[in-house]
Amino acid sequence: MRRREFIAGLLVAAPLQCAGAQQPAKVRRIAVVTVATPIAQVTETSSLPFHQAFFHELRRFGYIEGRNLIVERYPVERSAVELARDVVRSKPDLIFAISNSRVRLLKPLTATIPIIGMMRDPVGLGLVASLGHPGGNITGVTDAGPEVETKRLGLLKEAFPQASRVGVLSTRPPGRSPYEEQQQEAAQRLGLLLLAPRLAGTVQEAEYRRMFEAMAQEHADSVIVSAEVENLVHRRLIVELAEKNRLPAIYPFRQYVQGGGLMAYAVDQVELWTRVAGCIAQILDGAAPGDIPIYQATKFDLIINLKAANAIGLTIPPALLARADEVIE
Repeated sequence: MRRREFIAGLLVAAPLQCAGAQQPAKVRRIAVVTVATPIAQVTETSSLPFHQAFFHELRRFGYIEGRNLIVERYPVERSAVELARDVVRSKPDLIFAISNSRVRLLKPLTATIPIIGMMRDPVGLGLVASLGHPGGNITGVTDAGPEVETKRLGLLKEAFPQASRVGVLSTRPPGRSPYEEQQQEAAQRLGLLLLAPRLAGTVQEAEYRRMFEAMAQEHADSVIVSAEVENLVHRRLIVELAEKNRLPAIYPFRQYVQGGGLMAYAVDQVELWTRVAGCIAQILDGAAPGDIPIYQATKFDLIINLKAANAIGLTIPPALLARADEVIE
């Protein structure tokens, strides 16, 4: 018997239909796997706006959990390899995988089950052939590409003009990619040296502490945190270690700043989850995943936490504060 967490909530609200759309009659089954959010929270009644947006968009296309849609939620705590095998053996209509690591585990296990991924640099990692025509059975959404790393470095330098040695907190395997190349080019233009000892092995608390110790030994004076979901899982620890080491830090998601981090140039997660839901609806309606272009994020917010700045003795320039979309005081 397969071991998986199955939750199918009955919803009573009527679906908001697109003009001319017909509600699908067949019950469809999707699997959701992640490394970040407690999986039971991925519901339409979640407190997180992007979860709500995801299910509302599915509803708009006529797919309603508990009526014609079954959502199988696989718990984070499971062994990743065992979980991936269980998901594929269950033969869902499609798999929604939230993180590069989950997509990479699933890719060799099936060439037929559509996989919708929330990914970073899917072309560079060999997950798809191209963003415009991914081919195969994988599609989904990604961030704005290498340019977003350039933007974050520039914002970090603007917030902390004295920055010269920037620690890069990343779980990405070593190797050249458009992300790393543009990041290095931007660093050179800004007069920054990037310090990038890699997170390795099982990415748990001890490994993050080791990374910050390594950055201290290399005299890092600031830090940029990459957008891998594994980092998001450990955001409270990362924020704590950055403050403890008095390192101005820029983050990729709003949750870091809400948890006490200094600043974020954050992708709009509501937009991405809404796009994923639309992609899922297309596939359930019969579209081939390899023909659906991977969507790149277009909306970002600059969020600054003045309380966090005060904690490390940093004064944020007024011009940067004036451009912020949100200031936490």
